Amino acid sequence: MILVVNAGSSSIKVALFQPDLKQVMAGQVSGIGGALAHLKLGDEDQNVSAPDHDAALTTILDSLARQGITPDKLTAAAHRVVHGGTSLVDPVAVDDTVIAGIEAATPLAPLHNPNNLAGIRALQSLAPSLPQYASFGTAFHANQPEVATTYALPREPRSMGIRRYGFHGLSYAWIVTQFGQDLPERLLAFHLGSGASLCAIHNGTSVATSMGYSPLDGLTMGTRSGAIDGMAVLRLAEIYGADEAAHMLNHESGLKGLGGSNDMRLLLAADTDRAKLAVEHFCYWAARHAGSAIVAMGGLDAVAFTGGVGENAEPIRARIMEHLKLFGDVPVHVVKADEERQIATDARALMSGTSQ
Repeated sequence: MILVVNAGSSSIKVALFQPDLKQVMAGQVSGIGGALAHLKLGDEDQNVSAPDHDAALTTILDSLARQGITPDKLTAAAHRVVHGGTSLVDPVAVDDTVIAGIEAATPLAPLHNPNNLAGIRALQSLAPSLPQYASFGTAFHANQPEVATTYALPREPRSMGIRRYGFHGLSYAWIVTQFGQDLPERLLAFHLGSGASLCAIHNGTSVATSMGYSPLDGLTMGTRSGAIDGMAVLRLAEIYGADEAAHMLNHESGLKGLGGSNDMRLLLAADTDRAKLAVEHFCYWAARHAGSAIVAMGGLDAVAFTGGVGENAEPIRARIMEHLKLFGDVPVHVVKADEERQIATDARALMSGTSQ
């Protein structure tokens, strides 16, 4: 069985898949580093001690063993890694070179990659013979044309990695997987949740996406501003300081800044001008960015929605499609997000390739 691991700063989420990719268990340890953490995995729901990621993964492995999944029944661990930089552009088997590559990309994702690495290293210590694999949130966009990824900056900052990377790549890869042979030539995909982005997928390949150097760019999101003039960012930093400006743009803006809540369900139910503006802003700017993506792939054959909002908020889908009706009457698909299964799919493919 494949254990999929998503290690964050204060939690580790896991999902367990059989060889046929049927999920048999999922859960997490939350509150890592606190006085008391909490384990919820399968049949177990209890407070535990987890001062660090090693302890948290030990707790997870012990819980699995108590529920009949002993370490010898695991064939691999597969990790979600947020950023692969420019070198890690495909799912890979983890070795020292891959670890060094994840470390090198850490300045691009300082809040995420160190935690992803902590999960990898913890399992190296706890189960040294267990093969480990990694899938990267940026990899799906790695083959975009240079004109799509390059900022119009001088050579020096560009040489330091200041470019568009794109995110939510595992979600978009899963969408492509679900279409199979029926994949439209020019597919506009929306991942709409607390984080929101879109991707122009031409013949199964990402040719443009709305997020850029960081996940802040692009669509209006739950608490992120989305696209904003660089001079406005500099002005906010001048007034509030860089750290406070960054916090404002990432955690106090978007739907929360406009409507007072980042919960789309509450905003759709509220009968206030503030809530209505937030909802319309979300839909309008999703459509505005969609126009750019449609240009990038030379037309539009179908639209797919995924993510918590994309899957469940029919009024949002309808409003976005109303904005896009000038592009014709195209099929609209709703795809249930399953990044964990995509990560397990990646690992299974790598294991199969190794054994051939």
